[in-house]
Amino acid sequence: MAHEHHHENHHTHEHEHHHDHEHHSAHGQLLSIIFATVLLIAAVIIEKTTDLPTWQLLLVYLIPYLIVGYGTLKEAVEGILQGDAFNEDFLMSIATIGALLIGFMPNAEPQFTEAVFVMLFFQIGELFETYAEGKSRDSIAHLMDIRPEVAYTDEGAVNPADVEVGTIITVRPGEKIPIDGVIVDGTTTLNTLALTGESIPRDATLGDEVISGCINLSGAIKVRTTKAFGESTVSKIIELVEHAGEKKSKSETFITRFARIYTPIVVFLAIAIAIIPPLLELGSFTTWIYRSLMFLVVSCPCALVISVPLTFFGGIGGASRHGILIKGANYMDVLSKVDTIVFDKTGTLTYGQFAVEAIHPDKCDEHQLLHLAAHVEHFSTHPIGAALRDAFPEEASDGCKIYDVEEIAGHGIRARIGDKEVSVGNTKMMDSIGVQWHDCHHIGTIIHVAIDGEYAGHIVINDKVKEKSNEALDELHNIGIRKTVMLTGDRNEVGADVARRLNIDEYYTELLPNEKVDHVERLLREKESGRYLAFVGDGINDAPVIARADVGIAMGGLGSDAAIEAADIVLMDDDPSKVALSIRIARRTISIARQNVTLAIGIKTAVLVLAAFGIATMWMAVFADVGVTVLAVFNAMRALR
Repeated sequence: MAHEHHHENHHTHEHEHHHDHEHHSAHGQLLSIIFATVLLIAAVIIEKTTDLPTWQLLLVYLIPYLIVGYGTLKEAVEGILQGDAFNEDFLMSIATIGALLIGFMPNAEPQFTEAVFVMLFFQIGELFETYAEGKSRDSIAHLMDIRPEVAYTDEGAVNPADVEVGTIITVRPGEKIPIDGVIVDGTTTLNTLALTGESIPRDATLGDEVISGCINLSGAIKVRTTKAFGESTVSKIIELVEHAGEKKSKSETFITRFARIYTPIVVFLAIAIAIIPPLLELGSFTTWIYRSLMFLVVSCPCALVISVPLTFFGGIGGASRHGILIKGANYMDVLSKVDTIVFDKTGTLTYGQFAVEAIHPDKCDEHQLLHLAAHVEHFSTHPIGAALRDAFPEEASDGCKIYDVEEIAGHGIRARIGDKEVSVGNTKMMDSIGVQWHDCHHIGTIIHVAIDGEYAGHIVINDKVKEKSNEALDELHNIGIRKTVMLTGDRNEVGADVARRLNIDEYYTELLPNEKVDHVERLLREKESGRYLAFVGDGINDAPVIARADVGIAMGGLGSDAAIEAADIVLMDDDPSKVALSIRIARRTISIARQNVTLAIGIKTAVLVLAAFGIATMWMAVFADVGVTVLAVFNAMRALR
């Protein structure tokens, strides 16, 4: 997909085309099933009312058979050509072709109806599966949100891809930075949320590096580019997501794994039944070939092929009632075996929005400290200003006069309120006016306040941990998750604090998006075989990691579209405790699927034994199959609850 980078329209167009194709295939399947059913009924009527020779009847039945079975036969042939012969399509083809041919044996009843019937059943199962897998996930169209469309140079607006390294570009407030570079003029604050997922805006001034994909918040800056657009952070992230899907080990669906073991056994047994008894003079070749073909038809695992996808379908439906969207049956399989869960911090375990957490006045009272700070920050575009204003809503109406507001980039803001000069900012601000400040035992962003050159105290602003996060982690430990890990772009002390409060096994801080991917790849290498790793995140910066994990879980409430696209499972609200619930649902679904398999194989074996001794008839076999299927389907419906 990488070569489509510059052709966004082409990309989106392809994506639409893909969806049409998928929709079309389910639609086509349904039509062919209906069509074949009608023709099958017609064929049965023809067989009952006329006296056609067997080979002409075969032609009549071949029409519905080929309509409904064409895809399966094609897959079976492709499988043989690719050296992967024993798949479920091969099994179905052999069994049904056997049933079609059986009528040509001396003194044998033709079994045309069953052949078509069995193939129809298989297709209905497949239809359920296509439907349950639902919308494919390979559009990353939404990621284009962070891709900058233009760069402004002296010549005006140009395509970022055409900008040479070393060119000076201008970025105005509110615009995305198109290409990585260094600030040569101006100061500003940058919103890096899209890239690092970290909600604290970063102050940037002369000589600071800026990363593409960030949004320039407050000042106009000139940037000298240090990389070509294709090498810039934003292009790299998009590329990571586009390719991460290819690296994913798709847990093969249960049926595929089952067919790989089951099919060769059945085929070789059928051959043995046809050849060995006649050689031992236990009967004629005709009898035993008939029995062996019969054995093949009976062995066709209809109940499995339908009930297992249905069980998954039920599980997916049941999960969606809890606001958990699971994008495919194979993720159920993976989810039930997850033993390492990696969380992103901001927006996943915490709210990703700032709020005042503590007020520690020195010389005045809390109310006054907050009151003055909120007034000074009244015009600030900075989220910290917003947090202070939210904490003190009365400031808009209390009629204080504010003069001489002066924003000092990288330091803070100074203003006169009535007769006081108030400075609000970081430790650099305090040092520059010679005020003795002291640190705080609270973890978070600390805003110091000085009044008339005297230290007045500080306000702690923090990203709040979600109430449900604690419960979520306890629950995960309860259901036997071996290891919980937290990754964050945030500062070390903030990360450490959250990890401690939530009882998380390991945490890594101050990470860039590609470093998150590196950590996840390392954890993927370290886990036990047969166990899987889930990653839970919400920002665009998480999309590559979500795509890379065995199962990627995105928070859907405030989550970015890119993360939701890349994820295998989407939690529709931002509740981390749903992670454990989704694992429980997956485990239950898998166990119901196992019951169905046991039931189906048990009854199958009984009928197979009877068939091998010539006791069972073909219809008995078909009924056993239908009966088991009905039972299995009812059992599968439990997964919905």
